Amino acid sequence: MIPTVTIDGVPDPIPEGLVVLDVREPVEWQHGHIEGAIHMPMATVPVRHAEIPDAQVLVVCRVGGRSAQAVMWLQQQGHEVVNLDGGMLEWAAAGRPMVSETGQPPQVV
Repeated sequence: MIPTVTIDGVPDPIPEGLVVLDVREPVEWQHGHIEGAIHMPMATVPVRHAEIPDAQVLVVCRVGGRSAQAVMWLQQQGHEVVNLDGGMLEWAAAGRPMVSETGQPPQVV
């Protein structure tokens, strides 16, 4: 079973000690992401997972499918991970803060 949390279960602001891991592609990240998140595109997780801090990790993607796959794999590697159901679309819909690398207002693409 994949540990999952809805947006209502994620404290606002993100508490100290909770790491956010964003597994979306670079173009998605550039348009809008959670400030302070670690960006690790899905395809790079198997080779980069040692970079993930030893902490509780909230894994996000656009809607929750890729992050669910990442959570399954990371769990098998011993990481304490949980999937955000609804992903960044739910994050944005809830009015949670995001930042952008494009110079434009952040958005989920």
